[in-house]
Amino acid sequence: MRILQLAPQDDSPPFELQVRALEARGIECTTVTVPGSVGPNTSRSVVDYLRFHPAVLRESFGSYDLVHANYGLTVPFALAQPRLPVVCSLWGSDLDGELGWISRHAARFCEATIVMSERMRHSLGRPAHVIPHGVDLDVFRPQPRSSAVAELDWDPDARHVLFPYKPDRTVKHYERAARIVEAVDDACATPVTLQTAEGVPHERMSTYMNAADCLLLTSRREGSPNVVKEALACNLPVVSTDVGDVRERIDGVVPSAVCETDGALRQAVQTIVERGERSNGRAQATEIDAERMAADLEAVYRSVADERSVRTRPHADRMDEDRVADESENRSNADSIESDPVTALRTVDRSSRIRR
Repeated sequence: MRILQLAPQDDSPPFELQVRALEARGIECTTVTVPGSVGPNTSRSVVDYLRFHPAVLRESFGSYDLVHANYGLTVPFALAQPRLPVVCSLWGSDLDGELGWISRHAARFCEATIVMSERMRHSLGRPAHVIPHGVDLDVFRPQPRSSAVAELDWDPDARHVLFPYKPDRTVKHYERAARIVEAVDDACATPVTLQTAEGVPHERMSTYMNAADCLLLTSRREGSPNVVKEALACNLPVVSTDVGDVRERIDGVVPSAVCETDGALRQAVQTIVERGERSNGRAQATEIDAERMAADLEAVYRSVADERSVRTRPHADRMDEDRVADESENRSNADSIESDPVTALRTVDRSSRIRR
């Protein structure tokens, strides 16, 4: 199979792993990403997304079986090409955030929708496949804590709580994590330090998780946070707010906890660091292995491709004629959009853009 992947960026570790796992199964992937750059609390402009459209349109003329739109804001651009069926994956903030209405509306026109958790499927309110991003269990695995602490030059006599994000990512609520760990430190005889993952390459996160005594997640919202699944794979206890699929992921994992209040979060962290025990999370991690994720995605792809083949075969000749006309028209549209995106997009007929 050949899949056209659309993504907001190609350096997202979960997305990179997804592509690698699919290609390991013999599925060819070509990725088109949204132009421009994004910061911790900033997003791409409307013009960036307008520039995305002609790139998607041009690439969709290639020999692909379908388009996989990863993240809600890429879905309208997948639907704006006339040739290929569309599978969309919603990651979390694209469903629950302020622009979630775009994802909800666009998902209605896709041949298949994928979400990260049962909670997201319930929130979407329509049929969807639950296929969370996977974890590379060869990279994220238990290691001796003492050697990991030494490698990071952390205090071997202290307890370490890992906040796995940059402090300036507002949605992750670093201030709350700092407040909780400060209270734990005051209550414990052993020093307790809050460690962050500022500028840490993804391949180094396994060392951080093996050096830490507890992962603390204070996010306001999440889809299926990969840091929790990676922590499970390293047997790192998790304490988290009730976001995304965390409650589902740590069900049966001891010690770990999902809490709502600052007091409950503080107590859970304190209990874990005082006991100094690792969790049994690795046993749960087989459910989110990258190979399993890729197999589940391939099953969705083949179902969509097979359904399209059955649906179009009786009308193949007519559809070939339509496809040639569509390609000519849309190549012209792509040229127009590239030279003057705002004016050109106003003149493109929507019905031709979503017809398959």
